Amino acid sequence: MTLFVKKDLSAYAVRAASWHEDIQALRGIREAVFIREQGVPPELEWDEFDMNCIHALASNSAANPVGTARLLLDGSIGRMAVLREFRGKRVGTALMHWLLREAESRQMQHVTLNAQVQAIEFYKKFGFQVTGKAFLDAGISHVRMVLR
Repeated sequence: MTLFVKKDLSAYAVRAASWHEDIQALRGIREAVFIREQGVPPELEWDEFDMNCIHALASNSAANPVGTARLLLDGSIGRMAVLREFRGKRVGTALMHWLLREAESRQMQHVTLNAQVQAIEFYKKFGFQVTGKAFLDAGISHVRMVLR
């Protein structure tokens, strides 16, 4: 399933991505955002879940990858990353709509995520609620959020 979102003259396509076939795009975005920009150590960024989860990949109208996120089979969303120059242009919104539709199609009863504190309001727009106190993950303040 591919989802298209338009704002102004830009269009974004979101599709399922394969860790094996799309690894260069998926890793490139996450390295740019998490490792280089936010200082997450590489050994904390890459884990055993990448091989077996559902990856979403957002591309711009020129078919260049601009954002990614993943959905674990337990209903956990994570590793949402949008390249700096595409933030505020609804790429994250397109990714979330795609992920939530995917979770619904798999009949997941609830979806959870660990949100960076500065992104809480973004996730609240989709109905997520904070379910605990802030904690550090890779040195960045996060909160647990859930959508039932």
